[in-house]
Amino acid sequence: MKKKNVMGICTAVCICLLILWLLQALLMPKYMSESQEGALIAEYYDEAGGNDVIFIGDCEVYENFSPITLYEEYGITSYIRGSAQQLIWQSYYLMEETFKYETPKVMVFNVLSMKYDTPESTGNLKHREAYNRMNLDGMRWSMSKWNSISASLTEEEKEWGGNWSYIFPILRYHDRWSQLSSEDFKYIFKRDEVSDNGYLMQVNVKPVTSEHVEKPIADYQFSENCWEYLDAMKELCEKHSTKLVLIKAPSLSPVWWDQWDAQIEEYAKKNGLLYINFLDYQQEIGIDWNTDTYDTGLHLNVYGAEKLSSYFGKILKDEYDLEDHRNNEDMSSQWTKKVNSYNERKKLLEDIRDNKN
Repeated sequence: MKKKNVMGICTAVCICLLILWLLQALLMPKYMSESQEGALIAEYYDEAGGNDVIFIGDCEVYENFSPITLYEEYGITSYIRGSAQQLIWQSYYLMEETFKYETPKVMVFNVLSMKYDTPESTGNLKHREAYNRMNLDGMRWSMSKWNSISASLTEEEKEWGGNWSYIFPILRYHDRWSQLSSEDFKYIFKRDEVSDNGYLMQVNVKPVTSEHVEKPIADYQFSENCWEYLDAMKELCEKHSTKLVLIKAPSLSPVWWDQWDAQIEEYAKKNGLLYINFLDYQQEIGIDWNTDTYDTGLHLNVYGAEKLSSYFGKILKDEYDLEDHRNNEDMSSQWTKKVNSYNERKKLLEDIRDNKN
């Protein structure tokens, strides 16, 4: 074959690949004005490094803790690697990946996901796939991402592409043409930051008006699969000389059963880990369910998150003697910008809320 023909074929292939990449970038959800939690995982990489504390888990971390408050009050640098309905194996592989970028002094894991044994156990499989996408699409490519995908696939996902649909997301989003909006074109290459170091701010207030009641379940024992991943987290942190802290955020729903709490307490005691069930300290924290939640007690709003972070920050400071980075000129300059951005976002959201009322 002539050299000119080979060059022509290579050029044509490159053009086709570029077009496919552009189409894929256009068709993938942007998570800017809706379902913003889908943008959280990808935002970490620009902020990786220099964090003494990393939070790992579901909405009970990214909506209930404020890294900015931890810094303002204690000089603690932190980031929340949270995502919607993050399952324990997804948390483990995020933790594994995090150690490739930095070695925090403390890893904080919210234990709610211990209740889920398999992807199917979370309920609605259509919703599960959407949550998988929010957890996995934003991760950079690595063996951690590959293994997390393999552990997360539902049986239905395996049937129509499995891992390949995550390697080439266009296989999943190719029919999204009818849903495209101006936002898809605006953010095709670069997206705005929706969080403050992984914290997704909420300023609305919707008080608790009635008790959250759930039916007792048949079996309260956590599965062997979940215990194995929790063991793996503990061993991973030990390997890197990082302290693992287990927490249960103070959310009223879903119910955190006493039987579940007892199992985590026993595990923490056996393995020399700190476990804090913040539901037991609501009064000390100062949580007021009339003003500190935006969804009747499922999650805290920014006012509740600041209270919880202030309370937890003192524990972290006392237990682990974390450095006060407010005294570090370079770090202080960087975090002053974060504080200003946080306060600007808070005021903007409050103005939008007040103008609607």
